[in-house]
Amino acid sequence: MHPTSPGPSARTEDRGTAATLGEFLRQETTGGRLLLLATAVALIWANVAPGAYEQVWGAKVGAGPDWLHLHLTLAHWASDALLAIFFFVAGVEVKRELTIGELAGWRRAALPLFAAGGGMIAPAAVALAVSRGAAAEGGAWAIPVATDIAFALGILALAGAGLPAGVRVLLLSMAVIDDLGAIALIALLFTSGLNLVYLVLAVLLCALYWWLHRRRITAPWIMVPLAVAVWICVHGTGVHATVAGIALGLLTPVAPIGGEKESAGSRLEHRLHPLSAGLIVPLFALAAAGIPVGAFGDALTDPLAHGVFFGLLAGKFLGVLGGSWLAVRLGIGTLPSGVGWGDVVPVAMLGGIGYTVSLLVSQLATADAATAEIASTAVLAASLLASVIAIVLLRRRGRVHQAPPTRTAAA
Repeated sequence: MHPTSPGPSARTEDRGTAATLGEFLRQETTGGRLLLLATAVALIWANVAPGAYEQVWGAKVGAGPDWLHLHLTLAHWASDALLAIFFFVAGVEVKRELTIGELAGWRRAALPLFAAGGGMIAPAAVALAVSRGAAAEGGAWAIPVATDIAFALGILALAGAGLPAGVRVLLLSMAVIDDLGAIALIALLFTSGLNLVYLVLAVLLCALYWWLHRRRITAPWIMVPLAVAVWICVHGTGVHATVAGIALGLLTPVAPIGGEKESAGSRLEHRLHPLSAGLIVPLFALAAAGIPVGAFGDALTDPLAHGVFFGLLAGKFLGVLGGSWLAVRLGIGTLPSGVGWGDVVPVAMLGGIGYTVSLLVSQLATADAATAEIASTAVLAASLLASVIAIVLLRRRGRVHQAPPTRTAAA
């Protein structure tokens, strides 16, 4: 006898459950809570059972022949491969805002560009000054230049109720530009040799991806292998592989083509966002946030840790706020619709959450594992404190926006 297949009602119920779960995971508050939970679990795990934590995330998993260099640890698969999907979704969203959304037009796009520029220059300068030159060794001054998009958006979602939509757009755009700049620094400072063959292949495959979208040839059996091939080629260049996700996201159409009801970017963002927020980003946090408590004590007296800590906490805040002010002051930038300077202040503080790329640079810019651990501890401490301060600022601004307008007395 053949097993009985589920009837229409069962299949409908399954689809309904999947849709409900998808909508739940699309809520950024859900992603933020899962992210914080994963961070807490990682810290507990790394201190209660450090051997097991290192064994799990240090285990190597191979894929493909040796010449592809894809025999990576689970931690690297989480940061290099899975995060590329997150950056793809972010790239699509930024492109939409820059072309047809809140940041369409040079004056609106200039603000996050200046904010990101200030948010890279000021942290590096603060790190060099506070560390008394220790951050100059190995390019460690680059550790605090990046903003963690996933964490920053998660905190905004948890604490930013009532704020204008433009606040999220500004934060997302600034953080993506920030991370692109940081990844460019990685390519310049820490890439021993750029593989030009892989680079040319990556560019050609990206061009093919763009052309297929223009021709509305978007079948998953074509696009998924193509995206994987782009990722492999970018990984092979020696540049951080998440660049593949950003590049493909920016090349994805965000406006309907040839009578489409919905753009390819909107469809892909809708499908991938639950996976990104509900699984990928929490997994990365679980792999990256496991820092021993003892490292916090060592960081208290280390000049490099001081530079990284204050570079993120103070340098980011001053740089993002100062860059935004400069763009408006020069008349080449304007705040998003409904956003005031009081809203830019918590965005600047959220910029101090430097997790993903900052932890990566900590590994690349330090000479040994002990120094890398101290630098990573400073990144985590600054990010946690920036998160707490940002939550307070966001809730205050939320109350301001939600307060009923004051009535003026009749003359």
